[in-house]
Amino acid sequence: MGKDSKAKESSGKGKGKQSGGGGDENASKGKGKGGKAADGLGTCTYVKARHILCEKQGKINEAYKKLQDGWLSNGDKVPPAEFAKLAAEYSECPSGKKGGDLGWFPRGKMAGPFQDVAFSTSIGATSAPFKSTHGYHVILCEGRKN
Repeated sequence: MGKDSKAKESSGKGKGKQSGGGGDENASKGKGKGGKAADGLGTCTYVKARHILCEKQGKINEAYKKLQDGWLSNGDKVPPAEFAKLAAEYSECPSGKKGGDLGWFPRGKMAGPFQDVAFSTSIGATSAPFKSTHGYHVILCEGRKN
């Protein structure tokens, strides 16, 4: 992942929101100066994430629909192993061969909207599809630490 200079996104903000029941209330927690949220949103130094990257919006939407049909529409969290299967099938990033696993990365390593979404998605939650200069992504946040 390289540095982005523009923060264009396809579906509004798309920051960590799940479709279906209940993912939106955590999307705005932890933002702002000095605010410390219990879930670490906006305050952590490192995040562990998986992602799916597709060049075409239609392809990422197809992968996201599978996530919705399997888990998100029921308000469930996507199991990392199931997300990994979809990443291996759909992702056009080299990390797709590893189930989309990006491991732990610090703030400042990923660029623009990717970093914004990764650090604002709750642990265990899946982001809505969003656009970066590299293509279209969906992120699964697996952990946070300082």
